[in-house]
Amino acid sequence: MKKILLPLLFGCSLTAPVSASNTQVDRLADQVEGDVIKWRRHFHQYPELSNREFETAKTIAKYLESLGLEVQTGIAKTGVVAVLDSGKPGPVVALRADIDALPVTESVDLPFASKVRTTHEGFDVGVMHACGHDTHIAMLMGAAKILTTMKDQLKGKVKFIFQPAEEGAPAGETGGAEVMVKEGVLKSPDVDVIFGLHISSDQDVGTVYYREGGIMAAVDPFKVVIKGKQSHGAYPWNSVDPIVTSAQVIMGLQTIVSREVELIDSAAVVTIGMIHGGNRSNIIPNEVEMVGTIRTLNPNIRQHIHKAVHNKVNSIAKSMNASAEVTLPLDYSYPITYNEPSLMRKMLPVLQATAGKDNAKVTGAVTGAEDFSFFQEEVPGLYLFVGGKNKNLPKSQAPDHHTPEFRIDESGMKLGVRLLSNLTLDYMHNPK
Repeated sequence: MKKILLPLLFGCSLTAPVSASNTQVDRLADQVEGDVIKWRRHFHQYPELSNREFETAKTIAKYLESLGLEVQTGIAKTGVVAVLDSGKPGPVVALRADIDALPVTESVDLPFASKVRTTHEGFDVGVMHACGHDTHIAMLMGAAKILTTMKDQLKGKVKFIFQPAEEGAPAGETGGAEVMVKEGVLKSPDVDVIFGLHISSDQDVGTVYYREGGIMAAVDPFKVVIKGKQSHGAYPWNSVDPIVTSAQVIMGLQTIVSREVELIDSAAVVTIGMIHGGNRSNIIPNEVEMVGTIRTLNPNIRQHIHKAVHNKVNSIAKSMNASAEVTLPLDYSYPITYNEPSLMRKMLPVLQATAGKDNAKVTGAVTGAEDFSFFQEEVPGLYLFVGGKNKNLPKSQAPDHHTPEFRIDESGMKLGVRLLSNLTLDYMHNPK
């Protein structure tokens, strides 16, 4: 994912939070780090695909139960949720980790490398935690240990959400955060705020990256079908050529972002990633099908692009005597991962106190997507990036997420554990 660096200004002065708990969190994080690494390696060695995280969920639930927490399983098929009740009045803080792996065959030479294979959409594939969800599970389990140990210092409740299928449910199924929300994961007790982290393979360990507003894009897949009139390829004048029409549609769609969208504050993307039409060199077909994706970081721009896609496609088709059908969204749709600005300002001192002021850095927006956004549509939430790259490794050599070469420096997880713990403690003592 390429990042677009955008400025971020806060119009208020910020002071570091005063909390005697920070020292205790640091001490407990040191103590639990070995377990966090052990847990991460276990989940990495035994990954499971979206909506198939059965053993992963059992391992998580067993540990949470050992902490004396109230645990629910089978939410959104394989999700696990646990509640820590302080016994004192206060807000409900939710912490979320995603738990699914990807159909990727690992190439990294690790003693705990995944050797798992399974069938995915009819193909024999390797399975790998190639996006760091194994670290997310381990960090949240570590935070659960710390917060349970510090129960007497809490006010309110903590809800630990281990979410399946962030990478997308298998064909014909539903899953992930959207289903968890529909099944009431943010209710009983009603969540006031939610925090989530993502490990980053190209940012140094010990750093945390934040942004107010849109930090990850909305994603809206779409399909366009251009219908024309078939003819012999030698006699194109007898046709209404959907291939030529589709070519003009593709070029027209690119002008939406380049000529209609004000990109000073927010990035946007319209991409056609697949096109099918015809079966012989000398036959002009009846129709062509195209499938693409829209990525936006601003709700108004998202709405404008949706309307513009319909307008461009239908107008160009009509000009070529063809017809068009637009399906938008196609099969799923993720909202913008949006860090509520006032909450971001409120919690920024916690990031600075936990990581060190120089290690809490503004990030550019990312045109990748995250279904954490479904939680943020319901309650205020923050989504942050935690560094997972060894400081001695040049950024240019850092492996990409979703690749067989993906790897992280496990020492970066301790900051994630501390952040989840400190964000919870600070918000509980300063909810307004």
